[in-house]
Amino acid sequence: MLAVIGAVLFALALILDLADATLGETVTAGTIVTAGLLCVALHLAGIGSRVGSSGGGWRLRSRR
Repeated sequence: MLAVIGAVLFALALILDLADATLGETVTAGTIVTAGLLCVALHLAGIGSRVGSSGGGWRLRSRR
């Protein structure tokens, strides 16, 4: 989910950069890119994954 949010933020930053527009003085294309990178980094770190710690998952099943 965080990777999708990051992709949306990157797309928004690209549109703002191409249009030379800003969303105020503090929110610029660079700020949005940084937020997108944060979301992608959290996704790669495993934060916000769908499988919970008690969900079992395929790794916890024993082979027979």
